[in-house]
Amino acid sequence: MFVIYQKNMKKPIRVWLENVEQIEESCLEQAYHLADLPFLHKWVCLMPDTHTGKGMPIGGVIATKDVIIPNAVGVDIGCGMNFVSTNLLVEEIRKVESTGNGTLIQAMISDIMRNIPVGFQSHKERQPSRVLDQAIKQRELYETNPELFPLIEDAYYQVGTLGGGNHFIELQEDQNGFLGIMIHSGSRHFGKQICDVYHKKARELNDLWYSQVPDEYRLAFLPVNTKEGREYIVWMRLALDYAFENRERMMARVKESVAGKIEKFLGKQVTFSEEINCHHNYAALENHYDANVWVHRKGATRVLKGELAVIPGAMGSYSYVVRGKGNPESFNSSSHGAGRAYSRKGAMEAFSCEKVIRDLKDQGIVLGKNKKADVAEECRFAYKDIREVMKAQEDLVEIVTELKTVGVVKG
Repeated sequence: MFVIYQKNMKKPIRVWLENVEQIEESCLEQAYHLADLPFLHKWVCLMPDTHTGKGMPIGGVIATKDVIIPNAVGVDIGCGMNFVSTNLLVEEIRKVESTGNGTLIQAMISDIMRNIPVGFQSHKERQPSRVLDQAIKQRELYETNPELFPLIEDAYYQVGTLGGGNHFIELQEDQNGFLGIMIHSGSRHFGKQICDVYHKKARELNDLWYSQVPDEYRLAFLPVNTKEGREYIVWMRLALDYAFENRERMMARVKESVAGKIEKFLGKQVTFSEEINCHHNYAALENHYDANVWVHRKGATRVLKGELAVIPGAMGSYSYVVRGKGNPESFNSSSHGAGRAYSRKGAMEAFSCEKVIRDLKDQGIVLGKNKKADVAEECRFAYKDIREVMKAQEDLVEIVTELKTVGVVKG
C-alpha cells in the first residue's frame, strides 16, 4: 500500500498497489476528484482491483460526513456474491460422462440455464418475494416517489434472475477437491433506475445550491437530512434487500438442481455448508475514527475482523473465500474481484471468441451461454491476475479457500 498526498490535495489517497503506474490515468483522475470533496472523512481508498467507473472508480471506498452520493454506490445497487460449499468431490462428478445430456457437469449447467433466466430475460410469471411484499405493506415509504414506485411490481418478475455483464453462476473446485457453488448478481434493473433517478435529483439540487462539487465530477450528492437524501437511503436499502434475496433465490434453485443430479447419477445425498451472501456496491452508516460516517463501497467488499466474504476472479481463473482482518485504514474493506484490465470493447478487440472458447475447453471448463459471440468481454484475459490482487491485500484479508472454475453460466 502507498499513499498519494500532494500540497494541492484536501485529503490523501491510499492505494493497495505497488506504484501509481499500476493505475489507469482516468481512474486516478476520478480518485483526485474524490479527494477534493469537502465532506470526505480521512482519505480515499483504492483497492488493488481498482479501475475507472462512472464518477467514482470501481474498487473505491470513501467515507462521507452527512451526505450520500448515488454514483458512489453505482447503478447495480447491492451487486454481490453468494457462495456455498458441498461434501462432493469434483473428481467423482467428472467420472459421470454420460447422462443423456452430456457429462454430469454439462447436465448440471444445462439444468441451471433452464431454471434461471439470464441476460435480459425475466420470469414469465410473478415470483414470490418477501422483500417486495414488505415494501408493499410499507408503501407509504415508497409512494413519495411515483416515478419509482411502479418498479416494485416489475421487480416481482426479476427476482431469481442472473442478468448479464460480469454476473455469473459457477460450479467450482476448492483446493481439497470439493465442489462449491458461487453466484455473482445484484438488484437487476431495479437498482439502476434508483441510481439514475436520484443522481439526476442530486445534480439538480447541487446546481440550485451552487455546490462546490463540479458537475463534471459526476459525484452529485444528497445531504442525508433532506427529503431526497432520506428517500434515496430508503430505496437503496430496498434494492440491497432485493439483491440479497435475488442471489438467495438463485442459490436455492442451483442447490436443488445439483442435489437432484447427484442423487440420480451418483446415488448420494448432498450436504451444503452455511451460505455467505455479501454485497459490494452500497453505502452504510458506520463508525470510523470516532465519527459516524457513510461508507461508500463501489466494487469493494466489507471485511470486518473475522468476517467471511467472497472475492471472485474471472471465469476460468480462481476465486476466494476470505476472512477479514478488519484493517481500519481501508475502512474494513477489500477488493470485490480481480478488476478489469481491458474494457469490454477492448477485450472484444483483443481476444477472439475462438481463443476464449478454446481456453475454457483446454481447462475442461463447461460454458453455459446462449450468445457466445461476446464471450471475450468476460474472459480471464480481460481481467487482472487475481492472485496478484490477493497478494496486494494481504493486510486486509486472509485466504480461507481457493476455488477454480469447473462450469460457468453467463448471461
